[in-house]
Formats: sequence, C-alpha cells, structure tokens
Amino acid sequence: MEQYKKEFIDFMVECQVLRFGDFVTKSGRQTPFFVNTGFYRTGAQLKKLGEYYAQAIHSKFGTDFDVLFGPAYKGIPLSVTASIALSSLYGADVRYCSNRKEVKDHGDKGILLGGPVQDGDRVVIIEDVTTAGTSIRETLPIIKAQADARVLGLVVSVDRCERGTGQKSALEEIHENFGLETTAIVTMKEVTEHLAGTLIDDEMQAKIDAYYQLYGVKG
Repeated sequence: MEQYKKEFIDFMVECQVLRFGDFVTKSGRQTPFFVNTGFYRTGAQLKKLGEYYAQAIHSKFGTDFDVLFGPAYKGIPLSVTASIALSSLYGADVRYCSNRKEVKDHGDKGILLGGPVQDGDRVVIIEDVTTAGTSIRETLPIIKAQADARVLGLVVSVDRCERGTGQKSALEEIHENFGLETTAIVTMKEVTEHLAGTLIDDEMQAKIDAYYQLYGVKG
C-alpha cells in the first residue's frame, strides 16, 4: 500500500470522518463503519484532503483533462480543493465546476457554478463515497445537458467495496453501465488492513466480516 494511502486513513480517523460503531447508510444499509466527509471542517483539513484527492486523480487519470466536476453539495468543496491541489502539486490548471440544486435566474444564471462545461471538454467527477452508485446516475444527465462533453471517470475518497444494485461492486457497475473509469483514494480493504489490531479489534472485524457477508461483492 502506498504511503499516502496509509496517511490518508490516519487522517480520516484524526478528523473523525471515519468512525466505527452502528450506522445506517444513505441506501438504508446498517453498517459498522461510516465515512462522513462533512467532518472536514478547517482550511488545513481541506487543503490536505485536496492533496490526497489530487494524488489519486493523477495516478488514475494524469492531468490531461479539462474539468473537475463536484456534484452538489458535498462535491462543491471537493472540486475546489482538489483543483487547487492539482495546480500546486502537478502544475495542472483544470477548471472546477459544480451544479446548483436550484437554477439561478439572475446574475450568473444557470445551474452551474465555477468554470462552465463546454463542448469537447474532458470531465472527471469527484465525490465523497459511493455505496450503491445512485449519485452518478443523477450527475451524468446534468453534465450532458450542458454540453457535448466526455466524462472520463469518477474519483471517490473511499471505495466501500460492496455491491451496487446487483452482484458487482458499485464502482464496477458504474464502469460497465456508463463506460467510466473509477478510482478511490483508498478502499475499505486497505482501511481494515491498516487499522487491524488498533481501531479494528477482533469484535469489530467480526462485525465488518458479517456486513460483507450481506453486502460484499460475490465471487
């Protein structure tokens, strides 16, 4: 496992973004672990988060794209901080863009904020966590309605490594259904490997194993 992945896992724990206990995901699944990027709350935390995203983006997509698109609401600060980090770490000057929940009818009109998506643009979508892959189904039509752009892929902070709507992982389903490349800063497999024997004791590991018996990828 790359060093930046280990550091990112520790960073999530430090920021209380990654927690263990009893939770319910947006998709209604009872889970022993939860990732809430809303707990990144300071400038220093967001700066570091953007740098971790930038490393994952650079590793998968390089810097040969035009727009980093963050769906509202959590994707808005992610697109901003990661685009800044891509510039500072790799000299890549990509535009950030996000959607509004409501169309603005005055001043800077429309549904987008940031750099607009234009015909021919190559777009990478940035999100926090993908569990069942529902968000991407909402985001792609928004982008396609703005311009004839090519969406290259999706980057998330944590791949929960569980099924989407079928038997394959949510990220695998996104790849197959939409032709998008996908990547994550870390996977939950990497998280459990790194935290085994510390935050993840035998009891918690048993709960995680039971969860993946229900929701893990089969085969």
